Amino acid sequence: MDDHEAKRNKQEKRSILQRLEADEVIIGDGGFVFALEKRGYVKAGPWTPEATVEHPEAVRQLHREFLRAGSDVMQTFTFYASDDKLENRGNTAQATFSGKNINQAACDLAREVADEGNALVAGGICQTPSYLSGKGKEEVQAEFRKQLDVFIENNVDFLICEYFEHVEEAEWAVEVCKQTGKAVAVNLCIGPEGDMHGVPTGECGVKLARAGADIVGVNCHFDPFVSLKAVRLMKEALEKEDLKAHLMVQPLAYLTPDASKQGFIDLPEFPFALESRVCTRWEMHRFAREAYDMGIRYIGGCCGFEPYHIRAVAEELAAERGWFPKASQKHGQWGSELKMHTKPWVRARARRSYWENVKPASGRPYCPSMSKPDQWGMTKGHKRLVQQSGETSEKELKELFTLQK
Repeated sequence: MDDHEAKRNKQEKRSILQRLEADEVIIGDGGFVFALEKRGYVKAGPWTPEATVEHPEAVRQLHREFLRAGSDVMQTFTFYASDDKLENRGNTAQATFSGKNINQAACDLAREVADEGNALVAGGICQTPSYLSGKGKEEVQAEFRKQLDVFIENNVDFLICEYFEHVEEAEWAVEVCKQTGKAVAVNLCIGPEGDMHGVPTGECGVKLARAGADIVGVNCHFDPFVSLKAVRLMKEALEKEDLKAHLMVQPLAYLTPDASKQGFIDLPEFPFALESRVCTRWEMHRFAREAYDMGIRYIGGCCGFEPYHIRAVAEELAAERGWFPKASQKHGQWGSELKMHTKPWVRARARRSYWENVKPASGRPYCPSMSKPDQWGMTKGHKRLVQQSGETSEKELKELFTLQK
């Protein structure tokens, strides 16, 4: 194998579907909103991506770090970049920058970095406040089309519909995306219990394939291993119905064995105290191997996934891909670089068996190992999920405080 991605850079650029049809591994990128929030470029709450216009250097740098770590796809930083989200609950991003400009800047940045490493560019859309507020198919699809118009103008390589809690809205998204003629991937942010309307996970996969999605899977809300259980249910249902679709998974980097149906947003630590749940790079090795062995060929990450997590995925699958990423030049396999450490007890950790079996401690003696999810059970149709352009009032906040257990 080449010791870094010289092999990739020499390859003729092929489409996402050509590569998947050839049974190649596609490594996605990681999480942008959480990473950039921690760095001071994204505001928690709205989680909108105006940083593409305000701080393009920060977005560009994160793209580059994922590319260096082994990502084959630069996904546009357009999570929650629909016009209705950019003006939701007091958000001024739409009025200040406009959704069109935010989406355009995201395309520019993704393409600039992708061209540095022969990577693909994916334009991304996600669930909308319009759907959660009970608006119909026509209005919701109109929000998607505004983003898609920018993506098509910039000739992105393919499209990703991601972070959908309801399969119905995801089907609407796939329908609009298929009209562009681009390959379409779709991910629901659900676990093994199904979507928020009670549609079983396997049935969700079938619905998405029948809607025309070329690639189906899950992203966000659950950890790598819970997410793999969800994708397995989709795979089994697709096989039962004799439907063909490539499989994809882009989970959280946070461990969520105690999460309820809503996933990590129900955990009391969300979003500002999740650090003790972060997966180690060695857990990402295990995740990558289990995903590959399951037949999943598009493997990436979502919230909490940093470049070193993606590097771990790339290193675990280096033999299958035929190369290591550039970031591995500064990272020995399975801790081998520790043999250079000054302390002998640390040098003794320079071996795979040590890191595969380590049991990380939290360092917090009075903290539980599990949390009790909030489980308010609110989804589309509930009056408290109806979205608005004005800020949440003090009266509304006080009402929510009284509901919190």
